[in-house]
Amino acid sequence: MSDGRSAEVVALDDALRGLASFDERKSQIVELRFFGGLSIEETAGVLGVAPGTVMRDWTLAKAWLRKEITGDR
Repeated sequence: MSDGRSAEVVALDDALRGLASFDERKSQIVELRFFGGLSIEETAGVLGVAPGTVMRDWTLAKAWLRKEITGDR
């Protein structure tokens, strides 16, 4: 893995830990969807929430992570 790619992975891991510190469910959704490859419906089933909740949380989590990783404040 290149140094640039390694830095991206570290930044993502740090951002996910930050997200989990105040919203565990959003962090779990990112892990299940991005790393686990689960669909909205599958993720909802695993977490015991409605698909609409997963869609909203997924959208917010992606925006929050993007902001954290890129440093946009």
